[in-house]
Amino acid sequence: MKIVYKSKKRVSKKNLTDLFLSLEWESGNYPENLANAIRNSSHVITAWDIESSKNTLVGLINCLSDGYMAAYIHYLLVRPEYQKRGIGRTLLELMILQCSKVRQKVLISDDKQTGFYKKFGFDISSGFVSMYFNSY
Repeated sequence: MKIVYKSKKRVSKKNLTDLFLSLEWESGNYPENLANAIRNSSHVITAWDIESSKNTLVGLINCLSDGYMAAYIHYLLVRPEYQKRGIGRTLLELMILQCSKVRQKVLISDDKQTGFYKKFGFDISSGFVSMYFNSY
């Protein structure tokens, strides 16, 4: 296995939906919207297994940022069969480096993943609540 990391916003709908659905993420059910969302992100870093027969997209991280005050890390995904190999760690490290001049980096995580993010200096903010309004 050889993993290559790319700053790449143009990823095919098929590659994106395959990755997102491998983790049963709802976003994978909206391929057109998902492809547009990734293309319109401030930063995207992808991880590719270039030794697989299909040059497989195995991971992705994106963020939305104003470039100065805030960067919102929206997605961090690694295919289940590629997890526990340092790919997620590398993607997050590369994104933090990409946004190094941005004052505040924000992400939303499910409760099970907070320990992973704390290793990178993220912490749960008291007094703040994440809120969602989904229009699907």
